[in-house]
Amino acid sequence: MSLIIYFVALLAGFALAALIGYLGYRRRALSRSGVVGAIITGGLLFGLGGLSGAALLLAFFISSSALSRFKESQKESLALFEKFSKGSQRDLWQALANGGAAALCIVGWAITHQPAWWAACAAALASANADTWATELGVLSKTPPRLITSGQTVEVGTSGGVSAWGTFAALVGSFLISLVAFIAIHLDPNLHASRLISNSPALLFIITLSGLLASLFDSLLGATVQAIYYCDRCGKETERHPAHRCGAPTRPLRGWKWPPLGNDWVNFLATAAGALIAAGLFVSMR
Repeated sequence: MSLIIYFVALLAGFALAALIGYLGYRRRALSRSGVVGAIITGGLLFGLGGLSGAALLLAFFISSSALSRFKESQKESLALFEKFSKGSQRDLWQALANGGAAALCIVGWAITHQPAWWAACAAALASANADTWATELGVLSKTPPRLITSGQTVEVGTSGGVSAWGTFAALVGSFLISLVAFIAIHLDPNLHASRLISNSPALLFIITLSGLLASLFDSLLGATVQAIYYCDRCGKETERHPAHRCGAPTRPLRGWKWPPLGNDWVNFLATAAGALIAAGLFVSMR
């Protein structure tokens, strides 16, 4: 592909990403800075990923945004806003945390045309979707979550907490992206000359597994190294710092104190891990 075609494709990709970002902002799925993040990641995925890149990103964005609004009043009754550092509107850093690894992988695919890069891109988005589904549906579980490291029962919304229902939701969320990837491989003419077509059944399994494992890795990071704070006034754990929602200062409770590893970094590392797992499994099939 010539540089001129790349330029035109990127221009069209960023224009489409800007339109979707604007619609996401109108639907309150994105903040203003989140629109910028969506344009950056979406522009690269749309422009360099073509039909398949657009399908993967849209499947993630639409499904995760819909689930953020699913049983919203019930989630509000759980007072999760006291624990989470951010609300349901994705900002710049959340957009980059969820789509940044996939965007980097699609750049690798565009430069090298090595199919492992494309598989890694799909797995990164499957990882982000799995984590979102696990969070949005896991909090509705009728059984309390348990800390992934010790099995201790914890409050709903605690970083590192997992449940059977949340894990199943992660599996379904990851499978959704892998199914879209499977269909896209057969519909996108840009992928027909690659090894992706002949290995598409295996990719269905690889991407699903990678997304699920990345979601569990996200929980492991949340239970061990993610910076968690404590509000003495409310007597609650929280991701908020330096002040809790009540206005009282929060103090470090667990996780890395320096550099403080926030939820956005945890999400990025988990999606990157999912991409690496998928790339490694794909290459090993040779």
